[in-house]
Amino acid sequence: MAEHLIWYENLRRGDVARVGGKNASLGEMISALGARDIRVPQGFATTSDAYRRFLAANRLEPLIAERIAALQAGRTSLHEAGSAIRTAIAAGEWPADIADAIRSAYRELAERTGRGEPSVAVRYSATAEDLTDASFAGQQETFL
Repeated sequence: MAEHLIWYENLRRGDVARVGGKNASLGEMISALGARDIRVPQGFATTSDAYRRFLAANRLEPLIAERIAALQAGRTSLHEAGSAIRTAIAAGEWPADIADAIRSAYRELAERTGRGEPSVAVRYSATAEDLTDASFAGQQETFL
């Protein structure tokens, strides 16, 4: 069974394909700094498997493929294609087991930090970010 989320302290650079570059780097940093008794924020990452399950559960792959094909054929603009894809993703619902895992991890984060409702940052961490032939740095949103 695939993991849907992984705590930062269990992540290393080799986990980029599972959780993206930012998350893997955070895991590496937490491991290195924690070993020196330097406090760092705790957290967890959802996995690329969880993302693929989300897309499949909401039948988003065909819509995304169609919008990209329309863009490449010149039948739509980048703004229109991107807007349609973002709207569909925002309207999607997480599979129950993944939603439960995220809620459970948030409750555990509250216990670990001693805060009833800890503040969090929800960020993207692409598995193919900043490749030599493609860069997406700064193009995604962060939610606080």
